[in-house]
Amino acid sequence: MSDWGALVTGVGVVAPGGVGREAYWDLLTAGRTATRAITLFDATGFQSRIAAEVDFDPAAAGLTAEEVERMDRCAQFAVVAAREAMADAGLEPGRVAPERVGVSIGSAVGCTTRLEDEYVVASDSGANWEVDPKLTTEHLYRALVPSTIAVEVAWTAAAEGPATVVSTGCTSGLDAVAHGVQLISEGAADVVIAGATDAPISPITVACFDAIGATSRNNGDAERASRPFDKDRDGFVLGEGSAVLVLESREHAARRGAHAYADIVGFAQRSNAYHMTGLKPDGLDMAEAIRVAMERAGITPDMISYINAHGSGTAQNDRHETAAIKKSLGAAAHGVPVSSIKSMIGHSLGAIGALEVAACALAIENDMVPPTANLHHQDPALDLDYVPLTARRNVNDIVLSVGSGFGGFQSAMLLARPGLATLATRR
Repeated sequence: MSDWGALVTGVGVVAPGGVGREAYWDLLTAGRTATRAITLFDATGFQSRIAAEVDFDPAAAGLTAEEVERMDRCAQFAVVAAREAMADAGLEPGRVAPERVGVSIGSAVGCTTRLEDEYVVASDSGANWEVDPKLTTEHLYRALVPSTIAVEVAWTAAAEGPATVVSTGCTSGLDAVAHGVQLISEGAADVVIAGATDAPISPITVACFDAIGATSRNNGDAERASRPFDKDRDGFVLGEGSAVLVLESREHAARRGAHAYADIVGFAQRSNAYHMTGLKPDGLDMAEAIRVAMERAGITPDMISYINAHGSGTAQNDRHETAAIKKSLGAAAHGVPVSSIKSMIGHSLGAIGALEVAACALAIENDMVPPTANLHHQDPALDLDYVPLTARRNVNDIVLSVGSGFGGFQSAMLLARPGLATLATRR
């Protein structure tokens, strides 16, 4: 393996079905779904009226009244997840030289919820063309500028190193974690607080996906509406949440005797330069990202133990992704379990990549593959092992996580069991 990489030494999660790392992993391994009828606003009149919502009490999560007033819901998620990740890693703010701590946070739609809520207030629900700025919160500017999410996490972590927001649509989470690894690999930081967050369950976002017909209309059966790889699927289910990881250089983690969940050893991005929402069925763009990630990590297809799929639950994505896995892994593709956790927690846009990396780290830690829930009737055009319904014991030495985003973004990340690097190099 190359010298590029970093260890995951802390995991923090705010997700549908449970706040906190342990609740998240329990939901995934139990195969429970957290999709339901939307409660965050009145969704009457929308085509898709279901989502995977987080049952989130800011005060119970440790946020002050001033923090709640200051931050959009997505920033609140990120701060709570960051605090859990740092506590899990045993890193108190200020313990590491502040200038050696960086932040990399991904988000697809930023503070959409706060922006929409404030516009509704200022315009009297759209009745007034000329709005009164005096009616809005003094923190409205923070909602406009996505970089404030990274600022909030940096304040939480006492981080004075590089701080960045990455916004590449639905690959934002994977890309933000990779950027954090890059900061460590190039020597710009010893520790990076990296992850992603989104809270897009709002009228404007739901309307956008209604307009392009991307989301499921299975409103009468919300728990089973997210059905990746199933022949009866009819679109993805919107979600929300955040996952934040503590990334450390291998040397820094070793010096302080930190526990590591996983070693991030490879990453690559590609774009298809083809269509805003469409995918080429041959999967060549994603296959190339997977191939380059394996090449950079010094990993061969037969070494991959588990693939955490993008698995959004649309026919074109499932077929594109299956083709990409088969092209990049060749004969080895049919021997690797593949599953989609979006079947349980929905698709939280930019946040989902980080939630999936967290799931991969926990899969390595626990030697368990989360299932694809709701997969009762596999699409006959798909022929891989998609781990239907029930979690599976599996020795997860090397895990591949892939993401696909509107605009043609394709990302692939490889995580290995800590200490496996030398073994992989010998192989």
